[in-house]
Amino acid sequence: MNLQAEPAMGRVYIGTSGWTYRHWRGTYYPQGLVQRRELEYLAGQMASVEINGSFYALQRPDTYARWAAQVPPGFIFAVKGGRFVTHMKKLRDVRQPLANFFASGVLRLEDRLGPVLWQLPERLRFDAALVEDFLALLPRSTAQAARLAQEHGAQLEGRAWMDVQQDLPIRYALEVRHESFRTPELASLLRRAGVSLVVADAAGQFPLIEEVTADFVYVRLHGSRELYRSGYDPDEIDAWAHRIRAWQAGTQPPDARRLTQDSVPMGSRDVYVYFDNDIGTHAPFDALALAKALRDRDY
Repeated sequence: MNLQAEPAMGRVYIGTSGWTYRHWRGTYYPQGLVQRRELEYLAGQMASVEINGSFYALQRPDTYARWAAQVPPGFIFAVKGGRFVTHMKKLRDVRQPLANFFASGVLRLEDRLGPVLWQLPERLRFDAALVEDFLALLPRSTAQAARLAQEHGAQLEGRAWMDVQQDLPIRYALEVRHESFRTPELASLLRRAGVSLVVADAAGQFPLIEEVTADFVYVRLHGSRELYRSGYDPDEIDAWAHRIRAWQAGTQPPDARRLTQDSVPMGSRDVYVYFDNDIGTHAPFDALALAKALRDRDY
């Protein structure tokens, strides 16, 4: 059973941030399920998942190909960009690190590749020129990404993947974690680039901004009361379902926490939602609860 919500217009993709967690075994994953089949199990119940191993280290082409082969048609992988780009280089001089990221095998996901997420570090302050320069480097299609991948470093020689079967657009989302990003200038930059500003619910520890800056919305739910630890109760699930339906329909929640008063273009939007409250095994059950609410109720 696939619990992807079936919207009237845009599509809603609901999943978790990552899927390989020891503490999910015997709680979400059935007792005795072998680890190599965990992604297959999750993909049978959800519409998407956020790959977070790519944040910590470059993966390999065969790894991405194996993941793609384990999920059904229509399943989507969001891919978290590497922390070398965001946390170590802090977006500066990152053309070759970006080439390395795309050469590492991301393009083997083909039509299962969803948005690429760039999560900024908590201490990185807003610098308009820095953000604008970074966004300008991002390839806008898989063919462009393959060309950039050819500039990879020597460490990927013999293990790089730079082929695509078809040229597909690439979507990007940016998650900010410093209060200095709470500025209308950020919204303008992202709108010009067509990059989605992540709606991040993080127990008040990071900015929660609901400014639509692209033709899709990207939501990360880290826990409303305790970061990565607290689950979402039925009222909270219901509240997020209302907001998701508004974004999906091309409008916005009437109480949206915005940076600007700019008019937002109407039109159906895809919405990607990932639960990152993995501690206590809340994430997969909250994802299933949200998908069920959207499927069963009229919002």
